[in-house]
Amino acid sequence: MTIREQIEAREQAWLAPGAAPAARSLGRAVPEPEDDLRTCFQRDRDRILHSKSFRRLKHKTQVFLAPEGDHYRTRLTHTLEVAQIARTIARALRLNEDLTEAIALGHDLGHPPFGHAGEAALDDAMAPYGGFRHVEQSLRVVDVLERRQRADGTVLWGLNLTWEVRDGIGGHSKGLRDLEPAPDPEALPATLEGQVVRLADRIAYVHHDMDDAVRAGIVREDEVPAAVRAVLGPYRGEWLSRMIHDVVQQGQTADRIALSDEIRQAQNRLKDFLSERVYLGPHTADDVRRAHVVIRALFAHYLAHPGEIPEEFRTVPDAPAPPRMVCDFLAGMTDRYARRGFETYFPAREWTTL
Repeated sequence: MTIREQIEAREQAWLAPGAAPAARSLGRAVPEPEDDLRTCFQRDRDRILHSKSFRRLKHKTQVFLAPEGDHYRTRLTHTLEVAQIARTIARALRLNEDLTEAIALGHDLGHPPFGHAGEAALDDAMAPYGGFRHVEQSLRVVDVLERRQRADGTVLWGLNLTWEVRDGIGGHSKGLRDLEPAPDPEALPATLEGQVVRLADRIAYVHHDMDDAVRAGIVREDEVPAAVRAVLGPYRGEWLSRMIHDVVQQGQTADRIALSDEIRQAQNRLKDFLSERVYLGPHTADDVRRAHVVIRALFAHYLAHPGEIPEEFRTVPDAPAPPRMVCDFLAGMTDRYARRGFETYFPAREWTTL
């Protein structure tokens, strides 16, 4: 037996009945020979980890644009925290940790610069052409935009990920909507591992965004609604553990991954508090406005001058129309790259004066 086959045999013996063993994957759009060392989900994880899109996450905003401190989350550290939470839950429930990790590491690859403000700005710019959602862009990144090279030098477009990883990436996001007590099964990822990442994403960001908001002096811990603290605990240091333990407890007996009603309602209230005070609050209003100005200006510029877009975005196999090509380029930018481009094309308009 190869090492991969030994791993697959251990999975079959260990994983819970509802888990997704690598040996029973629905496979890839383009079949490939199996690897001797790694399962298909381990290979997907590695392809994501080594992609350029993943590396760019370190310079993309989570919530706070260009913060002065060194300890604020970025899109990369958010992704790593999601992966850690998701793997803890998956391990406790005897789900496939490799599949869970691959989905978590890939879930935000399509997120544009400037966080949620950048996504809203790009959605506005793309409104005449079908809009923009980072979930769909994440799938476009792994299916089309990322390139990899074979040992013989052949360049391949897309990462050719397994069906299960793609399904998890495509089903992870809820935006700022409330978690529902009984979500439409059609809206959930098909695997329990994908459902774990969907919840881990929400758990991670309400916890770390609150932590960053306190660090920034935007809110105080004692301002969090009493109904939230009564359920999650009086101190935010308790909240993460409380939510993770609740998911694991519920997952012992349920056929889907969910929070208890009590924790779900408290988490929704915490998300609403963050929306009002942080995401849509006055302290971030200037950054939101700047992000919209920069994204819309760059979109108009590159739409008028498509020859200035790097060749790798102009030679994509599906030959996208100019607006989609511009969108692909902008969505892949880091915050600092977008700011440099804006200051190059519009030198009279500096970020701090917008």
